[in-house]
Amino acid sequence: ALTGGVVVAVALFEVLPEAIEALGDPRDVGLLVGAGFVFFFLAERLLVLHHRDDAEQVHAHARVGGLGAAGLSLHSFIDGLGIGLAFDISTETGLLVFFAVISHDFADGLNTVGFVLRQSGDRKAALRWLSIDAIAPLVGAIVGTSLSVSEHTLGGLLAVYAGFFLFMGATDLLPHAHEHPSAKRVGLTLAGFGAVLLISLAAGR
Repeated sequence: ALTGGVVVAVALFEVLPEAIEALGDPRDVGLLVGAGFVFFFLAERLLVLHHRDDAEQVHAHARVGGLGAAGLSLHSFIDGLGIGLAFDISTETGLLVFFAVISHDFADGLNTVGFVLRQSGDRKAALRWLSIDAIAPLVGAIVGTSLSVSEHTLGGLLAVYAGFFLFMGATDLLPHAHEHPSAKRVGLTLAGFGAVLLISLAAGR
């Protein structure tokens, strides 16, 4: 619940404004945000990465297991890439994206282990994939900071990442966190959302 609030707020109050400033055309930014949302939705569905799928549905897909774990590791690498790109803008934006990504990637680690164990029951393989998934964001961040891109290209990538973060929050983190009504979970979501908003407002001044 907390991570869901943070991820959505980072997209709205940090990544999206930076993308608009870099590109200068809100319509183009909106199209790229939508493209990012749809792309990651289709990528997740294609690889059957949604951890709330029923076990029977998961077993129906032969690709799940190693391929599912590989997909989640690639997803974590892309997350790390976003961290590196965000640090190109400012330390504050980089740290906020880092917090949003890392907190979300804990769930990816659990999902990676779950896929492998459900498909094969191989604990050693599950631990190997967990290690890969844990290292992937670091590698992605290193690659992201080493990339040399123009301000316009960076703005476009950030817009796509805004769509990615909105997708994670709206379709994955928040629905899963609030499957069972809880005032505490609502409070945690608002706390994460509000904390990022206050940091963004303070930095803007």
